[in-house]
Amino acid sequence: MAHLITNKSLFLIHSRIFKSMMNLLKASVLSFIIVSGFSSIVYACEDESRQMQVTATAYTSSVRETDSTPTITAWGNKLRPGMRVLAVSRDLLDMGLTLGTLVSVEGFADDFIVLDKMNKRWKKKIDIYMGNDRHAALQWGKRKVNICWKYQS
Repeated sequence: MAHLITNKSLFLIHSRIFKSMMNLLKASVLSFIIVSGFSSIVYACEDESRQMQVTATAYTSSVRETDSTPTITAWGNKLRPGMRVLAVSRDLLDMGLTLGTLVSVEGFADDFIVLDKMNKRWKKKIDIYMGNDRHAALQWGKRKVNICWKYQS
């Protein structure tokens, strides 16, 4: 049985190929590889970005890790599992990591958004929101990571 190839099916095939090629191009332009030990990690930074190394921990929506309102950030935003959110130490606010800033974190393919701030006692630190997944937060532990962000205008 012969297959009929229509203009519509050719268009769908070409658009899928084009989309895949654009995603590859975007990833190669916006990302560079950091080689750390035996593993390579994609870490997206652009020329106009600010970059620094910070201590990164993880937190969940748990009363024992936050306060009596574990799904409400210090700025009053509502957290839901699955959101890609960071809490930042208050010294980072003066460096441009303010509410709504998009941040690229070494070890993660997708950006995070700053929606929370930490207690004043912390310095050069971020806390990665893990929803209700306490196991994932514990597995992340505490580590040094590189981050980058753009100043907001």
